[in-house]
Amino acid sequence: MSSKFTEQETERYYDSEDAIYRSFWDEDGSVHWGVFDDSTGDDFLKACANLNDMMAEKGRIDSNARVLDLGCGNGTTAIWLSDEQNCHVTGVDLSGVRVQNAKDKRSDLGQRAQEKLAFEKASATDLPFEDGTFSHLWSQATIYHVPDKESALSEAYRVLEKGGIMVFDDLTKPQPNISSSAQEFVYDRLLYDTPYSFQSYQDALKAQGFKIIEAQDLSSHLKNSYLQLAERTPKTDADHEEHYAWLSNAYQETAKAVDNKELGWGLFICQK
Repeated sequence: MSSKFTEQETERYYDSEDAIYRSFWDEDGSVHWGVFDDSTGDDFLKACANLNDMMAEKGRIDSNARVLDLGCGNGTTAIWLSDEQNCHVTGVDLSGVRVQNAKDKRSDLGQRAQEKLAFEKASATDLPFEDGTFSHLWSQATIYHVPDKESALSEAYRVLEKGGIMVFDDLTKPQPNISSSAQEFVYDRLLYDTPYSFQSYQDALKAQGFKIIEAQDLSSHLKNSYLQLAERTPKTDADHEEHYAWLSNAYQETAKAVDNKELGWGLFICQK
């Protein structure tokens, strides 16, 4: 199955929506969901940082790692990961606006930090790297946007070295039949569709040759992420009031879609 949406539509979406996301998701430009526990409470940004920590630990990323951040966005997480684990990170993204933002952030760092980072505009289905270039592949809230997901997973497998680890999260579709509201406020809003449930995603990874180390269904955390985002959405903004009101409602509808098992979220750790 291939999504009816194109990479070009996704690129235009993120090029144009970057400022909106910065206004209430994360002013530093990081756009992904969070994992909530006793240490985070309902604090969305703490939950997002919690996911980062989880992925770095479960992905076994250390100072020897050569990491590809697939869908690096504005480079915020790539820069954090490189600094936190003292490793080299190459970030790629489809959005030229966001790649330039990442390059600008890199240029503000010290020389040693810059040497451990690189950013490049590229498609997940046509990565500009040799076979086995990376020891790790990291991706957050990205692959669901790729129309040809099989090609994205195939490319991920190709650029990993033997024994390399892919740690990533992605949206899933628990059932094929979804309501009109889920179609409007989730699938059409995010410009995506997917053939993968939580289980069939693992089957697709195995079909590419990956060994599944761990898989977690994080759907309840996705629901809470969108409920918290609905609360964070600005309520008074003369320039974008109508759009923010629509987004807040869309986020609440997205949380309902999770409850109705029309949308899911999984974390996958696999090895080549």
